[in-house]
Amino acid sequence: MTVMTVPELRAALPRHARLLGLDLGTKTIGLALSDVRGAIATPFDTVRRTKLGADAAALFAVIDKHEVGGLVVGLPVEMDGGEGPRCQSTRAFVRNLLALRDLPVAFWDERLSTAAVTRTLLDADASRKRRAEVVDKMAAAYILQGALDAMGRVC
Repeated sequence: MTVMTVPELRAALPRHARLLGLDLGTKTIGLALSDVRGAIATPFDTVRRTKLGADAAALFAVIDKHEVGGLVVGLPVEMDGGEGPRCQSTRAFVRNLLALRDLPVAFWDERLSTAAVTRTLLDADASRKRRAEVVDKMAAAYILQGALDAMGRVC
């Protein structure tokens, strides 16, 4: 399946299928899961990145176990709206992932998601260690929740 818009992703999902949100970093992948109604994103896990095969296996295990019907992947658009090397890397990862398994995928602009999550954690007086442990999966939830909210307005 090709990459699609958020409304197209919503239409392509089977009833009660969850969405998996991804925050792709160079060292980790933050994961978040939606509920079966597609209303709430919850931080789920962080996967240490190694090679594509191992990264894909970890993602496919989550997808299979939690009956995920599609992916929302954070796209690190630059502040001026342009797409730099990080966007190219994210798009390449998704292209390679889709070569291994056919899944509906939508990109979501992730500008400032990590900064917003970090501010929230700082406001909650989370320690530096705790912030490092949860920031990636919380950023994935922030990304996924934005897409879910947009789906609710569109559908």
